Amino acid sequence: QVQLVESGGGWVQSGGSLRLSCTVYGFPLDNYAIGWFRQAPGKEREGVSCISSSDGSIYYPDSVKGRFTISRDNAENTVYLQMNSLKSEDAAVYYCATDLSVECSPPAYFEIWGQGTLVRVSS
Repeated sequence: QVQLVESGGGWVQSGGSLRLSCTVYGFPLDNYAIGWFRQAPGKEREGVSCISSSDGSIYYPDSVKGRFTISRDNAENTVYLQMNSLKSEDAAVYYCATDLSVECSPPAYFEIWGQGTLVRVSS
C-alpha cells in the first residue's frame, strides 16, 4: 500500500527554521517525483517544491526560492524540506505528494497525498 507520512511541523518564531520529513511507504523513493505543497486557511493550495526521480531536478516558486531546500534520502525513503528564514505567510498545513511519474507534473496531477503537518510561525 502506497502511503506518504509527513512530520516535523510545529511552532517556530519568525526568522527561524524547520525541517519537514516525508517518508514514503509502498514503493522505492527513487521511482517517482515527490512534491511539497501547502495550504493556509482561506487560501488555495500552493506548490512549494518538487524533486524529480529522473535526474533530481528541483523546482521552487519565487515565494520560497532561496529559503527552502528540498532533498531526498533514498536509503531512508524520505524527502526533506528544509525551511529557513520563515515568515508569517509560510504558516500553513504542509503536504507531500507524488504524481506517480519520474518528472514533476503540474499540481493537479499529484495523486497520492500525505495527511499533512502544521507549521505555525509566530512574530
